[in-house]
Amino acid sequence: MNMVSIGSRSFQGRPVAASRSGTIAALDVGSSKISCFIAKIEPGRHANGHAPVRVIGIGHQVSRGIRAGAVVDMDAAEEAIRVAVDAAERMAGVTIRDVVVGFSGAEPKSQTVGVRASISGGEVSDQDVSRLIHHAQTNFQPEGRDVMHAIPTNYSVDGSRGVRDPRGMFGEKLGVEVHMVSVLRGPLRNLELCIERCHLSVAGIAVSPYASGLACLVEDEMDLGVAMIDMGGGTTSLSIFFEGAMVYCDSVPIGGNHITNDIARGLSTPLAHAERMKTLYGSALASPSDEREMIDVPQVGESDADSANHIPRSMLTGIIQPRLEETFELVRDRMEASGYGRLAGRRVVLTGGAAQLNGARELASRMLDKQVRVGHPLRVTGLADATGGPAFSTCAGLLTYSQISPLETAGAGDEDDAAQSRGHIRRFGRWLKENF
Repeated sequence: MNMVSIGSRSFQGRPVAASRSGTIAALDVGSSKISCFIAKIEPGRHANGHAPVRVIGIGHQVSRGIRAGAVVDMDAAEEAIRVAVDAAERMAGVTIRDVVVGFSGAEPKSQTVGVRASISGGEVSDQDVSRLIHHAQTNFQPEGRDVMHAIPTNYSVDGSRGVRDPRGMFGEKLGVEVHMVSVLRGPLRNLELCIERCHLSVAGIAVSPYASGLACLVEDEMDLGVAMIDMGGGTTSLSIFFEGAMVYCDSVPIGGNHITNDIARGLSTPLAHAERMKTLYGSALASPSDEREMIDVPQVGESDADSANHIPRSMLTGIIQPRLEETFELVRDRMEASGYGRLAGRRVVLTGGAAQLNGARELASRMLDKQVRVGHPLRVTGLADATGGPAFSTCAGLLTYSQISPLETAGAGDEDDAAQSRGHIRRFGRWLKENF
């Protein structure tokens, strides 16, 4: 699905009207788990202008048929999505038809496109802005890829940069820099088809590092500059926010599942036991007691508990630490190569399931030479401790994304209208008309 998402503060859009769409549903299709949140939009407004969102239904399921964020087995993925959505529906007591989807695969790529045009009436209007973004979109059509997000990051009026909202200003020339995020078309279509087979319609799609940033970052971090690292099961995603907007995103195909596989291979133990050892005893940094503390490691194919190996915990750390170091090195290289690393300053927020690994924050701080904190969902209520941690950041961020995306403000229940407006330019034009 081609779509426009307005992420800068001046064009965040208006929140979903509770009377039009009282509940919203988010579906995070990850490599390790599939999670679904159903939330109710509460009356009132936060300081940032968004309506408060309360989660009323939660469902999550071990992911099947998904590898590195992409669908590899349609039937298995469909069943896992059905189970997760059904659990959330039962808890919420509602049936959902539209979902906002989080997507971590298909190799997201960033490119900033700058366009300038003369202003006909001297005063900047909504039509001038939409015409510029339309022009940027039509001049950025990468072959074999779909544009997922088009985020205005910086406006200029008569050469004066740093304008947050140009509407109503006077000048001769209007310019805008638009951050385009594109993904491979094939994996995106496969995911859409899989969700449609579950009798759900896709109301919007967001790349996971964008959704995670919307969930975990505070306003000051977004303004001053921050790097968001989302450590998932199959991929580790990176996004950089500056002056209230996402200005860069990327991903590397390494995640928590790779650590589990390394443990299983290195210690000849079943994957289920490798995951358990990683969770209970795993650490990214060595400690003095590691040599003395022994761990029982069941062997592949052995049913007798007496045949288990006994290894020092230091051996487990010796498997985990190199893989995490490799991951952070790749992220650091991508940041430096992008040219946007300096905008992130010295601030990094770590989130995702693999970020919960003991010592991951300290190792990231050492490898990236930045201040690192572990991010949790901030902008939704109703989450229990088990689902309010870093592993569910993307799913929680999708609820926030649905509040700022033009897709969710435009007649969620009208299927015919939705079918006619799959083109991102038409959606954007309709959003402008409805909101301004």
